[in-house]
Amino acid sequence: MRRTVFNEDHEAFRQTLRDFIETEVVPRYDQWFVDGQVPRDFYKQLAELGLFGIEVPEEYGGAGIDSFKFAAVQTEETMRAGVSFGAAGAHVALGLPYLLELGTEEQKRRWLPDFVSGDTMYALAMTEPGTGSDLAGMSTTARLSDDGSHYVLNGAKTFITGGVLADRVIVCARTSPPKPDDRRYGITLLNVDTTLPGYSVGRKLDKLGLRTSDTGELAFADVKVPVEDRLGEEDKGFYYLGMNLPKERLSIAYGAYAQAAAAVRFATQYVRDRKVFGQAVASFQNTKFELAACQAEVDAAQAVADRALEALDAGELTAAEAASAKLFCTEVAHRVIDRCLQLHGGYGFINEYPIARLYADNRVNRIYGGTSEVMKMIIAKDMGL
Repeated sequence: MRRTVFNEDHEAFRQTLRDFIETEVVPRYDQWFVDGQVPRDFYKQLAELGLFGIEVPEEYGGAGIDSFKFAAVQTEETMRAGVSFGAAGAHVALGLPYLLELGTEEQKRRWLPDFVSGDTMYALAMTEPGTGSDLAGMSTTARLSDDGSHYVLNGAKTFITGGVLADRVIVCARTSPPKPDDRRYGITLLNVDTTLPGYSVGRKLDKLGLRTSDTGELAFADVKVPVEDRLGEEDKGFYYLGMNLPKERLSIAYGAYAQAAAAVRFATQYVRDRKVFGQAVASFQNTKFELAACQAEVDAAQAVADRALEALDAGELTAAEAASAKLFCTEVAHRVIDRCLQLHGGYGFINEYPIARLYADNRVNRIYGGTSEVMKMIIAKDMGL
């Protein structure tokens, strides 16, 4: 079926990205996989391509394009090649919305130019040890100083994508105790400079997948954060986090669909080249049926992802719709990638083959951004159940 979600500008951007990935990423990717992160200077290359400033208004050095479609093209192209841009996705998808929507004019002029240039890389720190998806249960605190000039930040965060190399981290912390009838009250967002005394990076976590994206543990010991670096109003942080969740969940859904499409591509290439019992694996009926079934699921996931993408750009994507897209696309990707790996036989278990890395990378899709179980709760609530 003909897709209508992308136009000529998007396709020109796609070709530029495809060429860049082929020349600058693919030859270096195996080493990045071993290192467990991309080199810091790679982010400057992405910035020079304009990837960090697409949605940033022109007055702050960006392109001023209010659309998620270019990010969707980037997702498709990285997945197609079986590579990653490290934590660049977290920089844009998790950091930028809060700067754009909550930043004052002074803050935007201070922060956004370096965001666009890649001189300042961002991460978002929500999750804490022992709390998981229960963000209202966080124990990291930020106490306002007696003179009102700064917050004193104490606590710890974990599973922070991009947290190892980040220059600034948007930290969620309690500035007030929860109310008896609203345990979400009292959370504030602080834009924390990672060079401040008392800020430290703990372990770089050894993950099953997404190995080129650095993920770390953070600790705060009496970190003095200037009050001018607070984002939005005090105690309303949980509400602000909720505003960006539909977009975040769509990005995960789109990534999952693109992973499934890539898996079918990898498997199709493999079975055409691989011979068993004197004939190509692709010639067996079981192979044809398996790949046909996988392609049908990918087509359905693409339709769901594209529909949600259009709704997001139109400002109409609801929390329940985003949850539905994430649930469906991630479950499809789980099934499709598993079946495509099976067609690789023993080689599917070897990291040298992109399908193996894809299998590991895909697993987190049903966990981060809200687990599949949380997505079902959101959908059920929207159904009146």
